[in-house]
Parts: sequence; C-alpha cells; structure tokens
Amino acid sequence: MSERKPTAAVREAQKAFKPAEPTKSDYEKAQTAFDQNRERLKAERLAREAADSAGKQPKKLA
Repeated sequence: MSERKPTAAVREAQKAFKPAEPTKSDYEKAQTAFDQNRERLKAERLAREAADSAGKQPKKLA
C-alpha cells in the first residue's frame, strides 16, 4: 500500500504541536559540567606535559 502524504493543514498542525524537548535534570546538568571541566583540565595537562617534554615553559591558559 502506498502511504498518504500529509496535507498542508496537517503539516502546519505538526509544526505547531511539536513535542517539547525534555529539560535536563539537575543531575544531568552537573554531570555535563563535570565532564566539560574534566576534558578542559585534561587538555591543559597534556599541553603542559608536551611543553615539559619539549623543554619549553608552558603557556598559561586563561
């Protein structure tokens, strides 16, 4: 069977009544912040180690 294409009115209704995206819980927000901070610190540590192994003084990241 062929599927029916939605009419213009149906498409407009679907646009108007899109399901809302779920909001993040406090736990999810904290986990996201923790993960981002961990990745930032890891990048800074790797940069320091690379600078130390090259015998250069590391630049401080702001």
